[in-house]
Amino acid sequence: MKVKPLGNRVLVKKLEEEERRTPGGIVLPESVKDEKAIKGEVVALGTSEKFEVKEGDKILISAYSGTEIRMGEEKYLLVKTTDILAIVEE
Repeated sequence: MKVKPLGNRVLVKKLEEEERRTPGGIVLPESVKDEKAIKGEVVALGTSEKFEVKEGDKILISAYSGTEIRMGEEKYLLVKTTDILAIVEE
């Protein structure tokens, strides 16, 4: 399946977070982790003329934004550009 975003939307591949541990070494389950920004990688841009991001950029997205879709085993988000908080430079 191939997805082409429309308008000012961006297709983002969700990047898995590292396992979180307490200072004592206890692994925290998903249910108790803080809700925070989601890290992802831009896969495709919509049909709008101007974007501040480009394909391949690593970005942070608002925690409850976008629509999650699955393609095979991978999780993607279809988000509006206004839900993108920052570009991550590593």
